[in-house]
Amino acid sequence: MLWKALLAALISLLAASATDTYSRDDFPPNFLFGAATSAFQVEGAEDEDGRTPSIFDTFAQTAYGGYGNKSCDQYHKYEEDLALMAKMGLNAYRFSISWSRLIPDGRGPVNPKGMEYYNNLINELINHDIQPHVTLHHSDLPQALEDEYGGWLSRKVVRDFKTYADVCFREFGDRVKYWTTMNEPNIFVIEGYDEGFLPPQRCSPSPINNCSKGNSTAEPYIAAHNILLSHAAAASLYRKKYQDKQHGIIGINILTFGLLPLTNTTEDLDATERAKDLLMGWILNPIVFGDYPDTMKKNVGSRLPSFTKTESNLVKGSVDFLGINYYYTSYIKNIPQNHQVKGSSTFTDVAVEIVGTMFNATMPGGLLKVVDLLEQSYGNLPLYIHENGQLTPRSSSLDDWPRVKYLHGHIKAVLDGLRNGTNVKGYFVWSLLDVYELLGGYEISFGLYYVDLNDQNLRRQPKLSAEWYSNFLHGRTIDSTLIIELKKNAFMPSLHNVI
Repeated sequence: MLWKALLAALISLLAASATDTYSRDDFPPNFLFGAATSAFQVEGAEDEDGRTPSIFDTFAQTAYGGYGNKSCDQYHKYEEDLALMAKMGLNAYRFSISWSRLIPDGRGPVNPKGMEYYNNLINELINHDIQPHVTLHHSDLPQALEDEYGGWLSRKVVRDFKTYADVCFREFGDRVKYWTTMNEPNIFVIEGYDEGFLPPQRCSPSPINNCSKGNSTAEPYIAAHNILLSHAAAASLYRKKYQDKQHGIIGINILTFGLLPLTNTTEDLDATERAKDLLMGWILNPIVFGDYPDTMKKNVGSRLPSFTKTESNLVKGSVDFLGINYYYTSYIKNIPQNHQVKGSSTFTDVAVEIVGTMFNATMPGGLLKVVDLLEQSYGNLPLYIHENGQLTPRSSSLDDWPRVKYLHGHIKAVLDGLRNGTNVKGYFVWSLLDVYELLGGYEISFGLYYVDLNDQNLRRQPKLSAEWYSNFLHGRTIDSTLIIELKKNAFMPSLHNVI
């Protein structure tokens, strides 16, 4: 039978090397293991209790068949979801605050219902001994600010983001000790302002992009600059006004990539270095060194905004930690200058092209290479792996062996890094639930739990990966014996009874 053959292959794979065997006890006692979501992707209740649209709402109206107003409905089901987290054994949960739920107009009066929801969520997390890790912006700027002055394209957003952050620090900072200002600003600006595939869907006219407005040659750089200034303003505020009494830390998050040259030619090797500068250095160089990478300043020229001395000093050193999201390894090809990369200005500017992506479990070492690269290039900042997970079709089986294999390999890679002295402090699986995904809506899945969208109560069902992760978090040794047991038992009683 097919499942027997698959099981035999998995057992053989996991038993092939004794070094693949490990347990939670092999990690430092204070190392955090959690799961992650974001507000728009998990909360639902998009037009309830005073919440107004964000740019993510506007994007989702037409993308991937629409959004609907429920998603996973965590807004109403957070207590149930927290019970699942506690049973699983998570000691941290990364989520974001919806700016337009908390401050519906982007600035001005705070929404009492929004405040109540996030207070309840945070209190419930604390009651379950789960640390809240809060992100302030996860692709969901209030649409009101986008309409009024162009959102991240205007310096006005710096003031409004700082004020929004001030509300969050003041109201929740007595319980929240881990703050992330921005999620993936490097990809947010490329996909949102250059290629136009994500909110706010701005780009130059292109045969492969569907944007009604935008300028790909300038806007990504302007938006990134204002995001960096907004981050730095919020971080400076936190450090001056709140950190001493609240004893928390603040950082930023970027999407990272394993980057390999397509060939061993000098051209592709050099292109890979330029790709690193674009995809990671664009954000990290200003934060660590106070300015953009030299390759970007040379290639982008006057279209790349400049920092004043005061701004450079504000941005430089503005993080206590770095959050990284990692999913896959890509191959990089050199593109001769003046050759257009399809649908992209930023990649054309640095003369590189991504020509292949491995979104699977075959290269977990790519994560460790990224960690090593960051530590070599940017110093020994504490690192939190904020997102890591495996893509599957939403309609695939609850027996999600590819995800189990992926998590097994990548958590082992984290352990290998710790043994070699890396400064990784925590690991979060993306995602807790099957959420509305940025690059596929409800058609693709990363969740540990399947959410039945056809069920009135949006019933949560644990996948095999949820059982595997829970066993790991409760101290079981990760080896072929566990795989056999999971296959026999189908579902763990402790998880099944919660649902």
